[in-house]
Amino acid sequence: MKKFLIVLVAVVLIVGGFCFSTYNGLVAANENVTAQWSQVENQLQRRNDLIPNLVNTVKGYASHEEKVFADVSNARSKLAGAATVSETAAANGELSNALSRLLAISEAYPELKANTNFMQLQDELAGTENRLAVARRDYNTAAQQFNTKIKTFPTNVVAGMLGFSARDYFQADEAAKKVPQVKF
Repeated sequence: MKKFLIVLVAVVLIVGGFCFSTYNGLVAANENVTAQWSQVENQLQRRNDLIPNLVNTVKGYASHEEKVFADVSNARSKLAGAATVSETAAANGELSNALSRLLAISEAYPELKANTNFMQLQDELAGTENRLAVARRDYNTAAQQFNTKIKTFPTNVVAGMLGFSARDYFQADEAAKKVPQVKF
């Protein structure tokens, strides 16, 4: 009886230790995904903050391009109102397309291309786009690691019992996969 009790206590301690360790690992992985998403949002906000300055600079030279300005503004509003990873990805694709049309306008205005403010804003935006690409990649890597962890046996048992679920990946919207058409 005494041996049985010792074995039972040992099994309970092993199972409890496994559950405790697994739970802590899942919490850490989930927090990593959340932190990486925060970096994506941080870079999206940085881009959102730069856009009005860029638009106003271009407006000074190309005041008749109202549709492009409206498209950028609408896409920016959609991105600000996005609530999920999927909505954010779709709004991001729309904004990227609108921005590429806005930047293409500069080709028609040589004096705009030579404007120092425009060049600085364009460089800032390019740097932000690079940071955003890195943040999206890091988020997707963290989401992939977390999703793998919660789907792998025996962690999946603990994850299921404790309500951990897979995180969405940041995927480009279908419209973002197409080359934008720029027409003057």
